[in-house]
Amino acid sequence: MPSTPTFTTPPPPLSESTLLTFPNPTTILVTLNRPATHNCIASAQHHELDRLWTWMDAEPRIRCAILTGAGGKAFCAGADLVEWHSHPTHPHPHPHLPPTGFAGLSNRPFTKTPLIAAIDGVCLGGGFEILLATDIVLATPGSVFGLPEARVGVVAQAGVLPRLMRSVGRQRAMEMVLVGGKIGAERMRGWGVVNEVVGEGYGGGEYTGVVKRAIEVAETIAGNSPDSVGVSKFGVELGWAGMGVEEATREVVRVMRERGVDGGENMKEGVRAFVEKRRPRWVDSKL
Repeated sequence: MPSTPTFTTPPPPLSESTLLTFPNPTTILVTLNRPATHNCIASAQHHELDRLWTWMDAEPRIRCAILTGAGGKAFCAGADLVEWHSHPTHPHPHPHLPPTGFAGLSNRPFTKTPLIAAIDGVCLGGGFEILLATDIVLATPGSVFGLPEARVGVVAQAGVLPRLMRSVGRQRAMEMVLVGGKIGAERMRGWGVVNEVVGEGYGGGEYTGVVKRAIEVAETIAGNSPDSVGVSKFGVELGWAGMGVEEATREVVRVMRERGVDGGENMKEGVRAFVEKRRPRWVDSKL
């Protein structure tokens, strides 16, 4: 396995429920590691993931992150309802979420680091909440998706309901939340939720399948200007949050000017490399 890159600060301590590895110097791979529970997320894990994403976004050398689930059967099946049931005084399944939401992601404000979800297996409930908070979604053909909360008497309340309507439209969103059934990867791709369906035997070597493909996508992203990636992601997320086109465009221009992106070192290097017909040598982003 590749050695740990050098960072400005070390990663936060993690339990055995969350694995952190480094496929290459610019990418981190985060694995939800509770396969016996279909990678359901327990209370403490929400907070450790919150700390991990905060650390990630402060590290300029990390250009992309991948999130996946261990075991080959599940990405994440949501909250740990068994844990909740053992604490009957709690009024709902996840009473102590961090302000950033489910898995530290579902209500997290803007992050400059792109996050790829590599789905292999079930992606249900809170797992689907996580998915809609990521930027690119890759899935195996046998993966299934859904919001089955109504079937067990709870409600998806970590941000997915309005986001789902924006992503797939009213009728499709209503089908997911009212029927509560499972939907396959190809149908999710047709709805625009999944970017690519990746064959089970894809790739080879240390990483295979959907994780291998996610690493390839991450490497492509890391080959682009980190300033351009960060600002472009910011602009898209402003639209996702409901900001109007004119206001969002003004915000993008403001950030570019205030953070030194407009006319900055990476912009000059990109144009220079294009003229000289060579690969650009980017510097770390100061966003």
